[in-house]
Amino acid sequence: MKVEIYSDIVCPWCYIGERRFAKALAALPSADEVDVVFRPYQLDPAAPREAVPLTRYLEGRYGDRARGMLSNVSAAAEREGIAIDWTIALAVNTRTAHRLLRLAEREYGPAVQRALMERLFDQHFTRGGNIADPALLTEQAVAVGMDRDRVAGYLTSDEGAAELDAEFGQARAVGVRAVPTFVFDDQWALEGAQPTDVFLEALQQVAESPARKDQGDQCDDDGCAIDPPPVR
Repeated sequence: MKVEIYSDIVCPWCYIGERRFAKALAALPSADEVDVVFRPYQLDPAAPREAVPLTRYLEGRYGDRARGMLSNVSAAAEREGIAIDWTIALAVNTRTAHRLLRLAEREYGPAVQRALMERLFDQHFTRGGNIADPALLTEQAVAVGMDRDRVAGYLTSDEGAAELDAEFGQARAVGVRAVPTFVFDDQWALEGAQPTDVFLEALQQVAESPARKDQGDQCDDDGCAIDPPPVR
């Protein structure tokens, strides 16, 4: 089975959703037969190229609503064992980080890409890291087993840029309308940071009956099943 997760590094619900999905996958007996691949999506393509304090950036966009939004996310993250420090988090464009994640998946495989994504989430939400900084990205890539010289050279070039733009377009073409979106075997999809038991049920159903038809929209506060699901 292949699960593709359309996600953005600066999306807190993507981090929460990935953590819930990971718990569900760990409970699946056939987990070692599942490939998990992250696909790029940008919530804010116009985000600054130079990092700025995230709280200030959000207040500029959402005004007084920003504080309440962050409080709700923090509570949900804490329940999943995720510590978010909004006081040091930075707002910055994620294009370069997505390009690096693409390299990780293509040259090192889904497991390395997934480990890198986890580190980038942690850097952004917990450690105040600038995830557009080539030096930081290189260190995170090396930490998951990627070659330093290859990564450093890649990040200073425009290699993969056109392919990344094509993948952004592909996400729109297949109907991704929110992140995170989890696509199972190119046929079924779930939107949002669903509860762990929902992810587990989806994994079990796809594993046991690949031809099973989607049962329509089932929505809650964290997201909805897509009907019809996007097909790549």
